[in-house]
Amino acid sequence: MIHHRFSWERKSSGIERKGREIETGKGIQGTAMAPHGEGSDGAVEAMAAQVENHPISSILIIIAMQTEALPVVNKFQLTENPHPAFPKGVPWVHYHGTYKEITINLVWPGKDLTLGVDSVGTICASLVAYASIQALQPDLIINAGTAGGFKAKGAGIGDVFLASHVAFHDRRIPIPVFDLYGVGLRQACSTPNLLKELNLKTGKLSTGDSLDMSPQDEASITANDATVKDMEGAAVAYVADLLKVPVIFVKAITDIVDGEKPTAEEFLQNLAAVTAALDRAVTQVIDYISGKCLPEL
Repeated sequence: MIHHRFSWERKSSGIERKGREIETGKGIQGTAMAPHGEGSDGAVEAMAAQVENHPISSILIIIAMQTEALPVVNKFQLTENPHPAFPKGVPWVHYHGTYKEITINLVWPGKDLTLGVDSVGTICASLVAYASIQALQPDLIINAGTAGGFKAKGAGIGDVFLASHVAFHDRRIPIPVFDLYGVGLRQACSTPNLLKELNLKTGKLSTGDSLDMSPQDEASITANDATVKDMEGAAVAYVADLLKVPVIFVKAITDIVDGEKPTAEEFLQNLAAVTAALDRAVTQVIDYISGKCLPEL
């Protein structure tokens, strides 16, 4: 499979953007992204070194559901931005604040304007990720949320996973190379020290736009070697990779996909309790990140 790894690429627009901030002294919020390929190789090399070696100062948390988001908002005492830098009329909600010298921005897609339910799934996740990266210029993204797990791969209710890889399981394009594009396999930002320190589980994450699992989805998930199943992760990964922002995935298990209970019933039954576990895990992750540079994770 084609394998994409999130990294600080030497000639990426992300490196150039960060480098310009360092050169000019501008803050992250006020600097536009530099054009791809701008500047000499030597200058870009120097910028890359500076970016990798400065402590993470801005984190963007992307969460799909209000129930998942509010405990984190309350934990870090974030306040809602009444005038977010998003297109007029979208329901996306932006909370912000400071914790241990880290600027924390949390964005969730809000309620569907027609039906009033949480705007879950890959389309909203992609749009919110793109708009938030453009507006907030984070050093690191945390995509946090609840998810399904597979008991055959060692997942249990309430377990929290740090995903190692992400891929899609419902983009089936049976044409050479297009099939790999459809799967969209990517590797999350490498965080071996974080994983060891917090004793979190790890496994591959598979993303699709359905809560249930069709036989075709099951075959794709098996091919993806996934332990965890969600509805947003690979979409966030695609945008983060496109814009060269490192991303990690923190997923708490609400339902056992290969278990005996109906998925929707088990999900709703465990949502509140598992959301509390997710909140604790996100807090631990941010506490660990505080004061550290990317390579130290």
